[in-house]
This record gives sequence, structure tokens and C-alpha cells, in this order.
Amino acid sequence: MSQGSSPQRMLRDIFVPARGQYDNIGDILLRRQLLDWLRASGPLHVYVGEAPDGYAEGLGLTPVDVQYRSFRRWYAAALASAARGRASYVFKPGEIQLTLIGMKEHLAMLPVLALVRARHGRVARVGVGSRNFAPLPRALMGPSIALSNVSLWRDAATAGYLGQGSIMPDLAFAGSSADSSGADAGATARRDVLVVSMRSDLEYPSAAWLAGVRAVAADNGLQIWCVTQVLRDDDKCGQLAADLGGEALRWNGTGHDEQEQRLRALYRRAALTVSDRLHVLVGALTEGAVPAALLVDAKSDKIARHFAAAGLHDVSIVSAGLAAAEIAERLQNLLGRRTAILAGLVEAQHELQTVRRLLDEVLRDESVR
Repeated sequence: MSQGSSPQRMLRDIFVPARGQYDNIGDILLRRQLLDWLRASGPLHVYVGEAPDGYAEGLGLTPVDVQYRSFRRWYAAALASAARGRASYVFKPGEIQLTLIGMKEHLAMLPVLALVRARHGRVARVGVGSRNFAPLPRALMGPSIALSNVSLWRDAATAGYLGQGSIMPDLAFAGSSADSSGADAGATARRDVLVVSMRSDLEYPSAAWLAGVRAVAADNGLQIWCVTQVLRDDDKCGQLAADLGGEALRWNGTGHDEQEQRLRALYRRAALTVSDRLHVLVGALTEGAVPAALLVDAKSDKIARHFAAAGLHDVSIVSAGLAAAEIAERLQNLLGRRTAILAGLVEAQHELQTVRRLLDEVLRDESVR
């Protein structure tokens, strides 16, 4: 080492779980983005569980990433690395159900977190949101949050409920297509498609809902495509395509990475995406499509909360009680806000780059305790 040069900081092993709902491409969007961010801060030790090959490939894991399918092996490796003072831990992003089963990561990892922090490692939580807001789970989350160097939540309700940390846009807003970003796609792509994707666990859309979607497609010269981004929605995708007089991009649950690329290619042609799934809307928006959360009822504000955290408001339409003409008018109004919505996406992506820099500073800076 030359005189006057500063010693190089040690890059700690970063232990991060990346398992999720294996039938849900939306989970890949979040986890891949985080993994891409983390590689500059240290070697990755990634727990994927019993993931099918397409899921693991969709995560974009590289040959230098250490991949674990056994939780016990991954956990033991984390403890050993932490004991040597070489480990940091990053929670997986996405939605957590604050139940005993849903909180397994936050409770089971407490011994690892405590050892990581005792040996001056880092603990970070970014892009996490809660599905439910009961008092007891909030208390059980306390130790996990207290051991974190940074906690950034993906919606204001979660931040207010858990009481510590700040708000950030959902990681999927960062986009991950190799071919385009939201800003570029919005400016250059030919838009001749209206995409539809609806949850299978909710009521089927009404006749007015269907007629309103058909009307706005006809008025704008758009071809309707119904798509499957979550495998359990596939039957509904086929039925919607039949009822809307459109085409269907379906999925058999394999080749997650290939299905994502097929979806993104279609999203790059979409002027409007109609869905009640958050990450269908976000994924399509990053390819330049205007998002429309055309809900069958008002029971959930999940989409509105997460878009608001990204600075994007009024993308949700509760269709219950609306006539077909009213639904078509509201969808048309959203199309008219295209320029403002895409500008909002760019701002959200700038904010996410700030989050990325903060995360890198936390994981690298020896002065952070």
C-alpha cells in the first residue's frame, strides 16, 4: 500500500432471502431489483428455497452469487459469517402478512441479526409493506426493526403503523427491462394495445365493467390483450379474453423469465393497462403504459397506497355502481394524463436511485453503527 493511501474497506457477505410466491412474476421484479442493487456492496448469499428453475433464472442470479435451496444451510452460513464479523443482512422486499407464519423471517432471523450487529455488520429493510395492521404483530416486529440500521417502507400506512423508518417507492417502479425504461418507452413505442389482468380471488367484473373496457378500446383503436402474470389468474385471463373479444397471453407456470419478457414486449405496445394487481400495473408502467386500477369493489386501497408512495395519485377507479359509459370516461381521463403519469414515474425512479445510494452507504460505511 502506498504511503498516504487509505485501507480498503472489507466488503461483507450479504445474506438476503429471495424466495417468494413462485407462481407470481411480480415477486421476481422486486427481488431482482434489490439483488442488482446489492452486488456492489458485497458478495451475495441468496436463499431461494425450492424455487423452480425459471424463477431462479428470473432473479438474474450470477455465477458469483452463492445460491441456497436449504434454509438450514443458508442460516448456518449466516451465523458463521456473522460470528467472523463478515456478514450483513438485508430483508426481502414486498408484502408481509403480520401473522405468525407471515412474520417467520422477522422472528426466526433475530439471532442472526443480533450477531450481525454485535460484530458491526449492517441490517437493512427496503421496500417492505404490510398487508394487515393488528397491534400484537406490530409489537412482535419491534426487535427486528430495532436491530435494523435502516428501514424504508413502500407505503405510508405501513410506516405509520410500525412507527419507525421512512417511505420509498416500491422497488418495481425502478424498472428492469433490458430494452427500455418507462421514460424512453413512453416516448417511442407504438401503442395499439389495451392490457387486462385481474385477480382470480376476487369477484368477476360486471357487465358494465366489461362494456366500459370494450368501449375505451374501440374509441382509441386498441386491441384488447388479457395476460397472466400470476399463474393462479390464468383461467380468469382466458375467460376475460373471451368476454372482451380480445386475445390472451396465458402461462403454464414455467419459464418465469421467458414469460416476463413476453409480458414486457406486450406492455411496450400498451397504451393502457387495466388491472387490480399492483405489479401488473407497475410493470406495465415501467414500459410506458398508463395504469388503471379498475377495481370491482372498494375493499382494498393497496394499489392507491403504493402508487401514492411513488408520487402517483388517482389511478384507482372503483367500478361498483358505475355505468359502462362512466367507466369508459374515467379510463379515457387516465389516458389523457399520460404525460404527467410518465413524468411522475421518472421522479419515482430518481427517488429510488437516492434509496440505492443510501443502501450502499449503509452497507459499506464503517462509521454506521
